[in-house]
Amino acid sequence: MTSTPGGRPDFPLPVPNEDGAPFWEHLRAGELCIQQCTSCGRLQHPPRVLCPGCGSPDRDWAPMSGRGTVYSFVVTHQAIHPSFEGHLPYVTALVELEEGPRLATNLLDIPPGEVEIGMPVEVELVPVSDEITLPLFRRPSSPRVE
Repeated sequence: MTSTPGGRPDFPLPVPNEDGAPFWEHLRAGELCIQQCTSCGRLQHPPRVLCPGCGSPDRDWAPMSGRGTVYSFVVTHQAIHPSFEGHLPYVTALVELEEGPRLATNLLDIPPGEVEIGMPVEVELVPVSDEITLPLFRRPSSPRVE
């Protein structure tokens, strides 16, 4: 199996929709941004047409720090797609960003047996095609100061 830049195997890629297109455009430009309601300030992910807090259609994109913690995770031991064969087990995690929103993602360079709920992680933007850059997470490069 071939790999994409960053060493990620050729798994099926996301297909952005109209509401989520700016999310993917920001990632491709090197920045993790989350949709924010300009009426009430609520951050929301995945992107939506209307704010789930106040119902406003007015929204913008706010840059995130890229730091977060593992909120939940699952270790997959069986290939759900032929491209996953040979890459098992792998971790799918729900990462809660410092700013609050949660992202479903994968973890880089963290063996499944070492993943813990609450462990700190930071984003690494990994280009996997000309159109798609993925927000994957790894251990922080330097310890956090609390």
